[in-house]
Amino acid sequence: MESIKQSYQQGKARSEAQQTTENMMDKASNAAQSAKEGMQEAGQQMQAKAQGVADAVKDATGMNK
Repeated sequence: MESIKQSYQQGKARSEAQQTTENMMDKASNAAQSAKEGMQEAGQQMQAKAQGVADAVKDATGMNK
């Protein structure tokens, strides 16, 4: 009877550890996705600013006419 109880407790502990690991992996995945999206947005903003600067230079030098 004690052996069955120990097996049950070990299985329960293993299951809880697996669930904790899965939760941590989900959080890490979500953090990575958020970072990726943030970097993409920052890149797009920088690209737009660079285009604005290029257009301003063209306007100032008369190359945009």
